[in-house]
Amino acid sequence: MYSVNAPVPPAVNEIAADLRPALTEFDRVRQRHEQTLLVKRVPADTRKEALAAWQTAQDALQGAPAAQARISEIDTFQNPPNGSSPVVYLAVESPGIHHLHDRLCDPFDPVPVMEGGDDYDPHVTLARDADGFRGQRAVDAIDGRAVGPVTWTIDELSLYDATVGEPVDTVSLPA
Repeated sequence: MYSVNAPVPPAVNEIAADLRPALTEFDRVRQRHEQTLLVKRVPADTRKEALAAWQTAQDALQGAPAAQARISEIDTFQNPPNGSSPVVYLAVESPGIHHLHDRLCDPFDPVPVMEGGDDYDPHVTLARDADGFRGQRAVDAIDGRAVGPVTWTIDELSLYDATVGEPVDTVSLPA
């Protein structure tokens, strides 16, 4: 799976690390947060397809400015449209990220129920998957906690390969 992602600053990684002890009830806790701010999924099954899609993405992003982003709260997806639940995440406030996402939805159709219009919810996933009473206890332990705020400028996007867990290429966004 490939995606266009935005890096997060070290302060976001520090928040995630500080919260890890409160996430022990979850079955899956994210260990790496540097590349988890998803801007748009890219339809590609192979690296060759992904690189062709990346060129299309770069064309769509031509002239797009850097975006301001802010994290100040933890939230949950109780019933996410894809994957296991619940999902606990750091909510990202950023009209600029929405603008970049919309630009990428022109050449790449939005994933239904996840990316079109108001469905896109920029976030940094912390943990997911906890059943029943344990799941509710897990959410209660973390939901509503104050964090940050952390603000930063997103001046670079990357094509991310989830199979190998690393960026393939990057593009700069002018300030």
